[in-house]
Amino acid sequence: MRRTERLFALSELLRARRTGITAEAIAERFGVTMRTVYRDLDALRAASLPVRSDRGPGGGYALDKSYALPPVNFTAREAAVLAALGGFAASMRALPFTETLASALDKVRAALPRPAMRDLEAKLGELSFVGVPQVPVADEVRRAVERAWFENAPLLVTYHATSGERTERTVRLRKVVMDRRETRLFVHDVERDAERELLLHRIERAKVLKPFTSIESPAAT
Repeated sequence: MRRTERLFALSELLRARRTGITAEAIAERFGVTMRTVYRDLDALRAASLPVRSDRGPGGGYALDKSYALPPVNFTAREAAVLAALGGFAASMRALPFTETLASALDKVRAALPRPAMRDLEAKLGELSFVGVPQVPVADEVRRAVERAWFENAPLLVTYHATSGERTERTVRLRKVVMDRRETRLFVHDVERDAERELLLHRIERAKVLKPFTSIESPAAT
C-alpha cells in the first residue's frame, strides 16, 4: 500500500472508531513498523487532522470529538453568496487563513449538483467586488499564525519594526484585526510579559512552539 493510500485509510480508521486505537494495533493493521505509524500520525496532524492520544482503558489514538460537523444543506443561492464573499476575502488576502478559507469554499462548491454548480458559476461571473488588497505576507507566516491561533499555541516570530530594527520574540495571539490594508495582531509578549501590537506583514518568519508553562523554556516544534 502506498503511503498516500495508507494515510487516507488511517484517517478513515480513526474517523470510524468511537474509542482510541493503539499504535501497536495500527502497525499490525497496516503491516508497518511503529516508527512508520508515528510518522503517519505526525503527517495527519500536519494536515490539520486533530489526532489526540488518550491513556487508560479504551485509550490510544483517536480524532478529537469536536472534529465531526453535522451535515449542512445549502441552496444554490446560499452557496453562491458564500462562495462569492469567501472568494473575495481570499483574493484580497484579508485574513491570515486564506488556505483554510479556499479549502472550505471548494467543499461548498463540490457539494452542489452539477446543474446548480453551473448556475453558481454563471452568477459569480456577474458579481464583483472592488477593495483595497492587503499588504503581501509570506504564505509560511500565514500558515504559522493560523495554526497558533486555532491551537492556542505560542509563536516565535522575527519582526521587522518600522524603525528598521529586527527582533525575535515569543508571543501568544490575543486578537486579530483586519484594518484596511493591514492585519493587526494583538499579542502577549511572553519574555517581557507585556501586551504588544504587531503588523502581520512585518513578520518575516514565524514558527509555532509547543505549549509551555510560565516556568518552562520555549521549545520549537
